[in-house]
Amino acid sequence: MYIRGGEVLQMLCPQGGWILVGDSFEGITWVDDRPRCTKSEFEAGFAKVEAYKKEQEIAKTNAKATAESKLSALGLTTEDLRALGL
Repeated sequence: MYIRGGEVLQMLCPQGGWILVGDSFEGITWVDDRPRCTKSEFEAGFAKVEAYKKEQEIAKTNAKATAESKLSALGLTTEDLRALGL
């Protein structure tokens, strides 16, 4: 799978503050004073993106299960929330 530099930056600097042209560190333009990654962190990040994506998906699945459990404990369903526009 091809990993894009933007995916690496999203993992390392999720709060933003950057514009990327291409997939190299030299293509990064820092647009504010938010925390930045180093060239070595950026280059090492390509090997870490897949694991990061899997961790994020697991966290999202766990959060959904927790929310559904809480709804159930209150006697509600996801359909109830949709009916409320939530």
